[in-house]
Amino acid sequence: MTTTRPALGVAMVVGSGVLFAVNGTVSKLVLRAGLEAPQLTLVRAAGAFAGLLVLSALLRPGARRLRVTRRELPLLIAYGLTGFFLVPMLYFVAISRMPVGIALLFEYTAPLLVALWARFGQRQRVRPRLWAGLALSLVGLGCVAEIWGDLKLDGLGVLAGLGAAVMLAFYYVLGERGVQRRDTLSLTTWAFGASAVAGLLVRAATAGTGGWEPLAGRTSAGLPVALLCAYVVALGSIAPYLLVAAALRHLPATSVGIIGMVEPVLAAAVAWLALGAGEALNAAQLAGGALVLVGVALAETARVAAPPPAPPAPDVIAPAARAAVR
Repeated sequence: MTTTRPALGVAMVVGSGVLFAVNGTVSKLVLRAGLEAPQLTLVRAAGAFAGLLVLSALLRPGARRLRVTRRELPLLIAYGLTGFFLVPMLYFVAISRMPVGIALLFEYTAPLLVALWARFGQRQRVRPRLWAGLALSLVGLGCVAEIWGDLKLDGLGVLAGLGAAVMLAFYYVLGERGVQRRDTLSLTTWAFGASAVAGLLVRAATAGTGGWEPLAGRTSAGLPVALLCAYVVALGSIAPYLLVAAALRHLPATSVGIIGMVEPVLAAAVAWLALGAGEALNAAQLAGGALVLVGVALAETARVAAPPPAPPAPDVIAPAARAAVR
């Protein structure tokens, strides 16, 4: 891929990181107002699916881009369930029980898991710094959790954060396959569609729990919950994803992934400013977070690029597997 305007690509990734970072705090406010994690996941997925359907119809080649073959269905369903349903739901569970910044640090170990999958699952060559990245990330997570004393982090929150990392790794791997067959916009549209269907099924299976009354209410700060949900859909999902997808036209996917690691830092700062001291990290946790990010950066650059394939067809879009889903 030719990096035609790298400065623009960097600005797009940073912009998406800011939107994603604010989305963490906005989502936590919605959860505190009474909406449950599966409900917020459903609202996000259904809203994003509807918005992207309209966008797909307006842009050329219009609705034709949404055509799906039977062979594509398993990949689209798996891609939507992992990256667009389970990742955000587990993330919402994590941030409801832990500070936003800490939840994101656990989730952001996903690229390291992808590098390990490339080494052991796909037998790809990796550079030795993968192991340094793994060691640094494990030490960093230990510092974040403060394992030397009484564990202060919620156990279910930690499991949810690690589960989100595993699902995000699946999203990366499946996304690398998906973009070989479809353009980014249609792939994302149907992935959100699969997520919305999963959310409806979960809602039907748990009928009678978690009413929708909080949507008509306000947060403790007096903000309308419905307005915050609109942010989660439009500026917390659709806009940042499209920014990342556009950035991949100007930057390699590895660079996008590394620059995107500004998100946990920004998210922790936004949450601390908006939600108060309960979101603050102490010195040990800050140091651990830095080690995690450095370790992930080493893992991101550890894979040895395979020989370039045959020239792609004109309609193949650059891989978007490094987009972060929230």
